[in-house]
Amino acid sequence: MKIGLIGCGNMGGGMAAQLVGQGQGVLCFDPNPETLAKVVANGASGASGAQEVAAGCDLVILSLPKADVVRAVMADIAPALRPGSIVLDTSTSEPDTTKALADRLAAQDVAFIDGPVSGGPIAARGGTMTMLLGGDPDAIARLRPVLDILTAKTVIVGPSGAGHAAKIANNMLCAANLVLVAEAVRLGQAVGVSAADLLEGVNAGSGRSGVSEVNYPRWILSGAFDSGFTMGLMRKDVRLALDLAAQSGVSMPAFDAVARQWADSAGAIPDSADFNAITTYEARS
Repeated sequence: MKIGLIGCGNMGGGMAAQLVGQGQGVLCFDPNPETLAKVVANGASGASGAQEVAAGCDLVILSLPKADVVRAVMADIAPALRPGSIVLDTSTSEPDTTKALADRLAAQDVAFIDGPVSGGPIAARGGTMTMLLGGDPDAIARLRPVLDILTAKTVIVGPSGAGHAAKIANNMLCAANLVLVAEAVRLGQAVGVSAADLLEGVNAGSGRSGVSEVNYPRWILSGAFDSGFTMGLMRKDVRLALDLAAQSGVSMPAFDAVARQWADSAGAIPDSADFNAITTYEARS
């Protein structure tokens, strides 16, 4: 299987490095020449454009920032895709966008699979990401050798669009947990319990989460704030959750309050900051 990758930023570049490290040839394109040069320096091949990747590969992996970019890239490359090929969209995109693209590409015998990922750049480089998959089961089965290189865990959550819906729900919970664990830490400190001791207790009980077990010790208590995922990206994911809820007629009053903190913090914490910085923001009632 000839593998192509479009979008070579933190996540895409990490996936390219992992594939190359496992002996796979990867044809990559990114509109930023410096970003593309980095993956080429690490052993990938560089393409002159996205259409070259589509025309030359049996599998095209997308690692793009948002649904608008996914739609634009797909409009560009769709005519060049090979019959029988697969597009794997690892971006955090919109379920409706995914369903529409899958339906459109099916007419030219191309499978469009949503496979958004979790774990950040470190997991991308190490092949330890989690991927939530939606789409045709036969196409997903054909992807298995590549998925085994890129991921430590995959979950098939349903038909086309289900992967992106599940990823939006996952990131919605992560955004909420960052806010809530920060409040729990401040509450503990107010009565004399250190953050480290409080989290040890929480992580031994039913209140634990990925945020309390991973984010706090690795990026927050350490002061590193270098996860590779930004405030701007999480704010985008928060808006995706709100939009999906509105489209679906689902009321989410608790998350509405969390979402306001992510939006209101923009004046104090820029989009370029690490997303764990939300824990430093104290909302004013």
